[in-house]
Amino acid sequence: MNNLVFSNMLHRPVRTVVSILGIAVGVLLIVFTIGLANGSMRERASREANVGAEIMFRASGTLGISGSESFRLPISLAKDLEKIEGVKTVVPVGQNSVSASDSNSGNRLIDGINFEQYANVAGLKIIEGEKLPADGDVAIIDTGWQKQKKIKLGETIKLYERDFKIVGTYEPAAGARIKIPLAAMQKQLGGEDKASAFLIKVKDGFAPEQVAEQLHKTFSDNQILLTKDLEELYMQGIPALNVFLNVIIGVAAVISALVILLTMYTTVTERTRQIGIMKSLGMSNASIAWIIAQEALLISFIGIVSGIILTIVLRFILRRVTTLEVEISPFVVAVTLIAGLIGGAIGALYPALRAARLDAVEALSYE
Repeated sequence: MNNLVFSNMLHRPVRTVVSILGIAVGVLLIVFTIGLANGSMRERASREANVGAEIMFRASGTLGISGSESFRLPISLAKDLEKIEGVKTVVPVGQNSVSASDSNSGNRLIDGINFEQYANVAGLKIIEGEKLPADGDVAIIDTGWQKQKKIKLGETIKLYERDFKIVGTYEPAAGARIKIPLAAMQKQLGGEDKASAFLIKVKDGFAPEQVAEQLHKTFSDNQILLTKDLEELYMQGIPALNVFLNVIIGVAAVISALVILLTMYTTVTERTRQIGIMKSLGMSNASIAWIIAQEALLISFIGIVSGIILTIVLRFILRRVTTLEVEISPFVVAVTLIAGLIGGAIGALYPALRAARLDAVEALSYE
């Protein structure tokens, strides 16, 4: 019976390959889209959490970490924050999103920092060039972004509709990939002597949760976030994204089912006479239906595996030419495999039942 399944698939190789590719595209749609969304958010959250500080202090009402918020925290507030027990260092930062034609999203997040303060907390080291000065239309970039964009020191990037000169590169990647002087960002946004957030370093011997609780009590109107929780906040911060991803899974499963339905329906039609011969030789209706179902499930399985392989290849290419991350989760792969096989089984259900119900005499006389 297994030989019959394979021979049926090889009888029309082009149609079999096209069916496999159709399912593979559906799987690619699921695994790659989910992986790209989750991977990009986790990668950004990882950089945001890699600032060396345990707590991020933000103004009340701040939504997400998009860089769209105005500067509302006075720099002088840092002195009050340093008085809280357990607080070691307070570093003001600015975050702003600017238009960028070469960005995948059309916008780019940049940090405004006082280099010495920020570097002491985040552990930034200049790899090439010089430190970021206190003011001016200058910027430093992380080495990963430099390699992706193939930017050299002395070149410029357009921010705020004017050119900023690249004066240095740094490691490790922390926060936004591009950093400019905080003073320059303050002037641009009309937020002199203000910041969008404070990074708080906790003293040795104090738990971040303990210090955060003290901050909540003293500054109850502000947002206090633990940087270790940023990844979870990122993943939960866009509820519509989860709905979108679920829709993608549903659409891909329907596509797989329709591909299998069309393939197996035409297969049954073409093999009507063959089915009649099998019935005349004593093969049961259940055995005939099972042959059709086996073929559908095998095509589905090969298509799913092919889609996962295509995703891995595409992820490798993206890593080589961009800084995008595609997360291939075992859970997503398992869900995709189950959804694909269920879709294949559903798609094969009607053709299998149709084949089993064919009248042997009529099937033998079919031309």
